[in-house]
Amino acid sequence: MVLENGKITNLMQFKIRPIAGDASFRKFYRLTLNKGSKIIALVEKEKYKNLIVCSAINKFLRDNRIFAPRVFTQDYAKGIMIMEDFGDLTFHKILLGKRNKLPVYKKLVDLLIKIQKIQPKKKLRTIFAKSHIIDKYSIKYLHQESDLFYDWYLPLFFNQKKVLNMKLMIKKILSKLYKRLNFPNSYFVHRDYHVSNLMKVGRKIGVIDSQDALIGNPAYDLVSLIDDVRIKTSIKLKNQIYSYYLTKTAKIYKLNSSKFLEDFNVLSVQRNLKIIGIFSRLFKRDKKNKYLKLIPYTWQLLEMRMSSKIFSELKKIFDSNIPKKFRKKIIY
Repeated sequence: MVLENGKITNLMQFKIRPIAGDASFRKFYRLTLNKGSKIIALVEKEKYKNLIVCSAINKFLRDNRIFAPRVFTQDYAKGIMIMEDFGDLTFHKILLGKRNKLPVYKKLVDLLIKIQKIQPKKKLRTIFAKSHIIDKYSIKYLHQESDLFYDWYLPLFFNQKKVLNMKLMIKKILSKLYKRLNFPNSYFVHRDYHVSNLMKVGRKIGVIDSQDALIGNPAYDLVSLIDDVRIKTSIKLKNQIYSYYLTKTAKIYKLNSSKFLEDFNVLSVQRNLKIIGIFSRLFKRDKKNKYLKLIPYTWQLLEMRMSSKIFSELKKIFDSNIPKKFRKKIIY
């Protein structure tokens, strides 16, 4: 027997079942009691990010009228957090069944623009009177992420000496590209703003998995949405989503559209290198093979965004060292 809202409730009325997790160290369970339900997250590693930071970011979004899960309680020592249940209907599932996907994407872009209008705070408070300092998306961060490509993907094919040589060449080129970024790090960036992290909850759009948020470039989350490796979309649709964003967002991007497009392409290349590295790490270190099937499409996105002149050096290195047959590989 347990006490719930001042009433004695029989434990037999509880139902707990596991639900599909993500690429993190977390495990999720749905706790059902009577007609309501909550999500239990169990965290073995990265507790600070997944507990303190998650509750701080969610509270910040909710305070600014963005629908993020309410965190009810957490036990840091035990790695447990209980939060609001948004159900299972992701926009990924919705879009898979839609022929005309653009109207759905327009709603997601509208929400993104609403998020980008929020004045980001450097110091965020959690519901537990603790605070989290939200960092800026510096060039150092960009390199830390793209380094995953050399650290985990390239070793699948090449020996240590060749990996090191390629890393030095690629990193030098990426440094130039990252320094070309035009717009300042002054916007709230979710960092994984894609359709699997956006939920349909009644008439609302719920935003989950926000614990990696930083203050960064306005193009980054747009990249996450348009160049989403988990759902294949046509170039035409990608261009339509991008154009819609420009028509709805601040005038500064329209007046400097070529510079904004350059930022978009640079950040897409950076993000896709990171993703290839992460999926390779999940395979090699964590024995999670299911993400391997997404690498060939990630390479397609990478190649598509490298069509601009500014990527000629980078493209040359890839074409000289990483054959197309490697890029299409699923099993290593």
